[in-house]
Amino acid sequence: MDRRPGLSPAVAEVRRAVRTALEGRTGGVVVALSGGADSLALAAATSFEAERLGIRVEAVVIDHGLQEGSDAVAARVAHDARERGIAARVIAVEVVPKDGPEADARAARYAALAGAAAEAGAEAVLLGHTLDDQAETVLLGLARGSGAASLSGMAAERRDAAGPTWLRPLLGVRRRTTVAACAAEGLEPWADPQNADPAFRRVRVRDRVLPVLEDELGPGVAEALARTAEQLREDAAAFQDMIDETIEDIVEHAEAGISISVAALTANPAALRNRIVRYVVESEFGVSLTRAQTLEVARLAVDWRGQGPIDLPSCVARRVGNRIEIVARARD
Repeated sequence: MDRRPGLSPAVAEVRRAVRTALEGRTGGVVVALSGGADSLALAAATSFEAERLGIRVEAVVIDHGLQEGSDAVAARVAHDARERGIAARVIAVEVVPKDGPEADARAARYAALAGAAAEAGAEAVLLGHTLDDQAETVLLGLARGSGAASLSGMAAERRDAAGPTWLRPLLGVRRRTTVAACAAEGLEPWADPQNADPAFRRVRVRDRVLPVLEDELGPGVAEALARTAEQLREDAAAFQDMIDETIEDIVEHAEAGISISVAALTANPAALRNRIVRYVVESEFGVSLTRAQTLEVARLAVDWRGQGPIDLPSCVARRVGNRIEIVARARD
């Protein structure tokens, strides 16, 4: 623990969180730097801790080009980082319209960060999401009603099949702490106007929903939501282990798709059965089933009454003898 005289408790807390995330790592890291208080505090703490550990650090500022003057803002953020001894560069990205402004910007940003990590030979990318971001993510997942996967929030550490490890050292740190850490270190955060735009659902959750919950239910709501996410992530990992152990015995390849044993699916409890259905469809066809769609497919096994084929996104589920076949939908 940092105990040097005059060290701000907020700075110490952020550094401690970063130190924990970096322990045991030897390769370089990239810090996603937006210029906001969270990423600024993260970059400063990472620079401090990485120097002590002999780890290379580069801050990467992504210019999404979605606001007038965004290039100038990105250049200033990178310049300020370099003034504090942090290697930094700007990467301009093209945001391709597909799934909505927030999702499209996120996809472009993550792809650029992964590319920057590969270029720098870095093993990890550090992201500045805080406990408050985690609480907001859980509430947004609750509104979608898509089950434990949504409520489990963001992982503190995640490794894709290819690419860097994604680290979120500040998931246990409140946003007010990062603001205090910046003030203590003389850092001047940039206020992104989109973070105050109520057109975005996350902003409404942040500025309206969470404050009301805190007022009506008492303090500690954000922490409780973050704890819930952590517990659900543990549950999801346990379920995934069960699925991995079961899947090879009950799933077979079929023409243009896959098939699942009716007897084996019926023998599993509903929670595991439904997860198996969702998992195999997403793995084979890259689509996520709704709760209602999942239950309809499961009924082909547990409540078979001669139902016809079930239309799903990109595929069709049908009962064939003692198996459920899920195959690609025939093109017109």
